Amino acid sequence: MTEAILLVGGRGTRLRPLTVHTPKPMVPAAGVPFLTHQLARARAAGVEHIVLATSYLAEVFEPYFGDGSSLGLHIEYVTEEEPLGTGGAIRNVASRLHSGADDPVLIFNGDILTGLDIRALVATHETTGADVSLHLTRVEDPRAFGLVPTDATGRVTAFLEKPQTPEEIVTDQINAGAYVFRRAVIDTIPEGRPVSVERETFPDLLATGAHLQGMVDSTYWLDLGTPQAFVRGSADLVLGRVPSPAVPGRCGDRLILPTATVAPDAKLTGGTVVGEGAFVGEGARISGSTILKGAVVEPGAVVTDSLVGARARIGERSILTGAVIGDGATIGPDNELRAGVRVWCDARIPGGAIRFSSDQ
Repeated sequence: MTEAILLVGGRGTRLRPLTVHTPKPMVPAAGVPFLTHQLARARAAGVEHIVLATSYLAEVFEPYFGDGSSLGLHIEYVTEEEPLGTGGAIRNVASRLHSGADDPVLIFNGDILTGLDIRALVATHETTGADVSLHLTRVEDPRAFGLVPTDATGRVTAFLEKPQTPEEIVTDQINAGAYVFRRAVIDTIPEGRPVSVERETFPDLLATGAHLQGMVDSTYWLDLGTPQAFVRGSADLVLGRVPSPAVPGRCGDRLILPTATVAPDAKLTGGTVVGEGAFVGEGARISGSTILKGAVVEPGAVVTDSLVGARARIGERSILTGAVIGDGATIGPDNELRAGVRVWCDARIPGGAIRFSSDQ
């Protein structure tokens, strides 16, 4: 297997304001755009040619990754004029593939962080002679996902959209968003209209007797759809909980990029990332958080499980917990921001304006 399609067309609406200026796959995780980790992992698994299916803010991908040679890849870009869904996007880029009809093509979603053994998925595909093979993972609460039950040999028996009642939850296996397609199967997807592989292509293939194989791999798996998940994923990359050849430094409690300035007595823990040109002042405590390029965390601020956008400023003694601060926003001193708050880009919050406790 040498070819892959990477679906990076999503608008990232659940991630706003992180995605106001940046498409989701380009938001930095562990110091580099998240997409870099996926490309590097694919390369490590033997992929040489990747087609990026782009749509939203498509113009930012190519200037950053170019032809892919810096990662040892050959990258091509295809931009959708109208969003085509997962299946439509796959069909839309098929003409760029070089594979023969029976060759395997790896396909993965641009918003999943996973420790999946890609080579094992391809090997499963080849040894079972499947038309499509799917990475499945097990989750404790499958209600938010589509269920994929399999028989004793791992062959997929059904696709069940988000179940609600206990009777409907027949398995804890869900579609984890990485697939191997036999090249010829891609050509059976209708062209020029929106198609969902999950709701249309896979059930239709099953109904016509195609062989869909599931491989359960319950290593690390995280859908980076929400800001909290994104912050968690970045921290887990830094901590080494999920492997990536693209982390720019040794794994550990913190990752400080070369041009950042951190006061000697500031405490950085839990997989915190301090981006290029960012500043962390004296006595600041930052845990499990991402401080993006050029942001300022003033002395005595406490930032936990939060993301501070590019060029944003966090005032002295302010406390952030589970917060997302948009690019260029200013949080004055002595504020408390908690539990999922999102501050939009360039917003200004004056000193002592928002609190969850007394100001004494």
